[in-house]
Amino acid sequence: MKKIFKNKTVIISGGSTGIGRAVALHLAQAGANISFSYFKSKYQAEVLRKELCALKIKTKAYHVDIKSFESVSKWVQASKRYFGEIDAVINNAGIFEPYALAFTSKYTWKKVIDTNLGGVFNLSQSVITDFMKRKKGVIINIVSLNAIIGGSPTNYVASKSGIIGFTKSLAREVSKYNIRVNAIAPGYIDTEMIKHFNQDHRRALISSIPLGRLGYPDDVAKLVKFLVSNESSYITGQTIIIDGGFSMVL
Repeated sequence: MKKIFKNKTVIISGGSTGIGRAVALHLAQAGANISFSYFKSKYQAEVLRKELCALKIKTKAYHVDIKSFESVSKWVQASKRYFGEIDAVINNAGIFEPYALAFTSKYTWKKVIDTNLGGVFNLSQSVITDFMKRKKGVIINIVSLNAIIGGSPTNYVASKSGIIGFTKSLAREVSKYNIRVNAIAPGYIDTEMIKHFNQDHRRALISSIPLGRLGYPDDVAKLVKFLVSNESSYITGQTIIIDGGFSMVL
């Protein structure tokens, strides 16, 4: 594979599993150095770190509470000391609480908003000044198709909808500094977030997707790779749906 990201450093929140893991591997295969965070999945983080090291790139895993600005800021500063300049940020960390509004506590609401939307603020704000000074940088935010089509639950959708607005607004703020900001809205991807679906639910879901399958984390990772690369140098402020055609038949 061509090393299009050689000597570039990418920070990925929630990088140890699912989409984040796939993104880390795809970017590393293209030569990028990878700084990634984890929260609960220490074992999976170590497994990924070893896989990335085998690709002959620099990598380091950091335990980070994405809800905490202080924790995120320390991660970014440590990454800069270890890797040097940061070239791109992938805001991927997120949680999902499957409760309708009537059954959502104030604590659950705050936890989801602080993690999903607050985490995007914390990491983006921690790098944006450096990006502006250098007049370059890429930020990719992983959102959700449900934020576009009005899915559920409300806590998750509200957080992801906020990120879509954040993406457009930040893209406008920093475009004059040659910084690109985009979002990716995956549909149903075969990750831990849908492992609770029973077999009947999965079959019904797959039958409603025109391409006839769930998405894979690699599908999203390939789109991230494109949006980080110079091949997408004229794209900013966009939310790109990747859902196997699911949204077009609603």
